Amino acid sequence: MFSLLALPASAQGTAITLGGLNADPAAPLEITADSLSVDQDTGIAIFTGNVVVGQGDLRLSAGEVRVVYDDTTGEINALDITGGVTFVTATEAAESQTASYNLETGQLTLSGEVLVTQGPSAIAADRMTVNLETGAARMDGRVRTVFQQGEN
Repeated sequence: MFSLLALPASAQGTAITLGGLNADPAAPLEITADSLSVDQDTGIAIFTGNVVVGQGDLRLSAGEVRVVYDDTTGEINALDITGGVTFVTATEAAESQTASYNLETGQLTLSGEVLVTQGPSAIAADRMTVNLETGAARMDGRVRTVFQQGEN
């Protein structure tokens, strides 16, 4: 039996913990894709087609990932992820339309029809922000959840 709990749009958001995540934003970043293009004028690298991003326990997949570099240091500042995003940990999975990963702050923001599954339960919202160092997450914007109870 499923039980649905819908929170009002004005709710301040819902805090959750992603227990299977222990990502280190300073760890090496690995990106694989079908193709890569680099715009020398803007300093942006664009990976397209079956893109997979790995960093420690972090695993993301999407249609396209734009890598944004710091003008001064040349280090990677952020990843802008589009084309349907899937984010997986050992115990959870999340899907969204887009995501942004700020490597300086260790913050991952998923946006657009976010759906997180934790075992038999699911929670959805317009946006989810995750602190990748602690696994703490916050969901905002018309938060909806389904709790699996008992046996089917």
